[in-house]
Amino acid sequence: MPQTKRLEEFKKLVTNKFYIYNSLFLNLPYQNIENVGMLIPLLHHRCEKGLQSGQNPQQILDHFFGTFANIDSEQDKIDFMFKIIQYVERQVVLYDSVEDAAFPKLHELSTSRTIKDYFQLVDKKKKWNEISRQLETFSARIVLTAHPTQFYTPAVLDIIEELRQLILDDKINDIDLVLQQLGLTSLINSKKPTPLEEAKNIIYILRHIYYDAVGELYSYIRANVRKENFENYNILKLGFWPGGDRDGNPFVTAAITRDVADELRITLMKCYYNDLKKLRKKLTFKALQEPLNHLQQELYTAMFNAEKVLGYEEIIGSLMGIKETLDERYQGLYGQELEQLMDKVRIFKTHFATLDIRQDHSKHYQLIEEILQKNGYIKGALSELEDTELMKILLHENIQLRADDFKDDISKDTIRNIKQLKAIKAKNGEDGCNRYIISNSEDIFSVLFVHALFRWCGYTAEEISFDIVPLFETMIGMERSEEIMNTLFSLPEYQRHLQQREQKQTIMLGFSDGTKDGGYLKANWSIFKTKETLSKVCSKHGIKALFFDGRGGPPARGGGKTHRFYASQTKDIANNEIQLTIQGQTITSTYGTKDHFIHNSEQLLTAGLSNNLFGKENVISTESRKLLEELSLLSFNKYDALKQHPMFIPYLENRSTLKYYTKANIGSRPGKRGKKAKLELSDLRAISFVGSWSQLKQNVPGYFGIGTALQNLADKGRLKDIKKLYREVPFFEALMLNSMMSLSKSYFELTAYMKEDPKYGSFWQILYEEYLLSKKMLLKISNFKILMENEAVSRESVKIRENIVLPLLVIQQYSLQKIGQGTKYKDVYEKIVTRSLYGNINASRNSA
Repeated sequence: MPQTKRLEEFKKLVTNKFYIYNSLFLNLPYQNIENVGMLIPLLHHRCEKGLQSGQNPQQILDHFFGTFANIDSEQDKIDFMFKIIQYVERQVVLYDSVEDAAFPKLHELSTSRTIKDYFQLVDKKKKWNEISRQLETFSARIVLTAHPTQFYTPAVLDIIEELRQLILDDKINDIDLVLQQLGLTSLINSKKPTPLEEAKNIIYILRHIYYDAVGELYSYIRANVRKENFENYNILKLGFWPGGDRDGNPFVTAAITRDVADELRITLMKCYYNDLKKLRKKLTFKALQEPLNHLQQELYTAMFNAEKVLGYEEIIGSLMGIKETLDERYQGLYGQELEQLMDKVRIFKTHFATLDIRQDHSKHYQLIEEILQKNGYIKGALSELEDTELMKILLHENIQLRADDFKDDISKDTIRNIKQLKAIKAKNGEDGCNRYIISNSEDIFSVLFVHALFRWCGYTAEEISFDIVPLFETMIGMERSEEIMNTLFSLPEYQRHLQQREQKQTIMLGFSDGTKDGGYLKANWSIFKTKETLSKVCSKHGIKALFFDGRGGPPARGGGKTHRFYASQTKDIANNEIQLTIQGQTITSTYGTKDHFIHNSEQLLTAGLSNNLFGKENVISTESRKLLEELSLLSFNKYDALKQHPMFIPYLENRSTLKYYTKANIGSRPGKRGKKAKLELSDLRAISFVGSWSQLKQNVPGYFGIGTALQNLADKGRLKDIKKLYREVPFFEALMLNSMMSLSKSYFELTAYMKEDPKYGSFWQILYEEYLLSKKMLLKISNFKILMENEAVSRESVKIRENIVLPLLVIQQYSLQKIGQGTKYKDVYEKIVTRSLYGNINASRNSA
């Protein structure tokens, strides 16, 4: 019943409103695109009917041009397609705005657990002592990344926010005006953003949404938790990768890292300044004017002078003095508003968000090899040394590094960056930058290289106040992780390092590359088991394990309904803190408004906390584990066979949008690691890999192998066992439900023409058959009649979004067909393909 009511409300607040405003939108007289809006519904109808009847995109559009649009010349057809793309991009923006406006009302009808619901449950079960203790130490860390799946500029985000407010108030004339503004505003970057520009775009969201949202959520928790002097200012922390993540992005330099750190601090000072300015209108009392003037002037100077360091102690000390005078002489009037600002200062201090440093292990390997060559420890290669010899050098030898002694740019920059991190901490505080993450960690040296580099860059053991975080993202890395961490924890030098880090070890698991490497089910089950194993390893050594999940937007990259994943963890997985990346478009689609941010942050907190206190404990029996292991292996074998297929890479290169991701002005990072001429899967970025399948509407990484695995066991009479696994193991259920989302966003009719392709037809057929099998088997084990049966609102949203971009998808495939036929307009059609990426990416909200 709640689902039916919520769907009715969705249709009223979202579906109907969108179609009303869309009809207005389609009639707007935009420059050079008159009457195109009127043809879009007809084009959509022709695309839908044509694909269903087996026509290919070229047949559909050529018929449309000749019969309905009266367009003959190829140049006019190209111009028309560009206009359609522009319209559809703006329809997506309109739909985003309508859906965002409806969110608060729809949230009221949601069955998901809020902090308020959680506290009511605590009260009912009389567990306040337990929850108070846990709330004092538990936290969630949301780490914002700048991966290239987000392209809205601040100007467009402002338009979306303005539309959202106007739609809430039903101001039709104002909506008309803003839609005209939207039509005349460019939605894309004219050139690739620099890493600094990328960072500034995300910092804009920090300033205008997260600053108030985090403060508001904390204030609510503190006001309602039954504990005097509740002071867990780390209950919700923000992390930041733009400007610090140099893995595969040579444009992120030490100078960029420094500038981004400054930008974070300066923007925070602006937030404090604006809050203080508002507060001063209320704090008009004589004895407060001098300290208020002083603090305001200090903040003002720090806003415009990157060299001006205004420390946390100075800011909070001033505010505490003001509060004391307010309480003593002015009856504490407006004291609550002042406390709210003080809470924000205690949460964000002078860093706003913690800037993480990340680099690939191979770059450190290359640098260490060069260092040891220069210092006479080896003649040419690290392989000359036994592991024990290398460890001895890394842990005990003293080497002094100068960046200018090295020729390679990345080697130079790695040294410069590590040396400058002290200065960043001096300005932004201890939390300004205190983690160094190593991608593709597969041995103990991933951590020891970084520890040695800090020492050789002039840090004493006591000064290495950084968490050194291995990122296990390949099947090999996960398989070796137990041995790696056991060995690390047994080293006296590393034990001393961990003592300085409060006996905590952060370990990152990579869902994106894990899925690319091992397939959906294998990767997720491997990560789950790795967490259980490493929890035991840490516990054995007296270390508190903190798991950091590298998750993307779609299920194929660890996304989907994230709270399901955390709520399904077993007690064997350390649950001291939830840490996850929020990537690309997910920043604005899932955390893009204050309501969205608070709701999804609450979901993370309640999912983590509920595991420890409420409901049936998540236990996976030995029998269920064996079944999961079998399914995992069967699905991996199917996926691995696909990866080894001779057409796997050529299909992506020549029949998808893979190579066009690097041409789009979305992100600063290249589409693949390294500069090899021949494309290899290991070098391919998970974002462009998953995104390309999404653009094809095939979503292979989100389900491939599942259907075969389920069918294999069903054929052996074990369907009943699988259904029981689905009913009784929340982890398995969460995986299958998220996979249904991938299947729901698949539409093989779009590329059905490829089955006739002499080169790629049989490969397409492999993909299609696994799609059909996976859909059939998931419906069978869940007893659903349709995919996402219990998620009516999400299902409806997906349906509308897919409908909006259908003409865009057909235009994209039409252009790819033309390119494949050797058209003389190849360059222009390539621009169409590249431009079509934007609307498709944003419509899906979690495509990559």
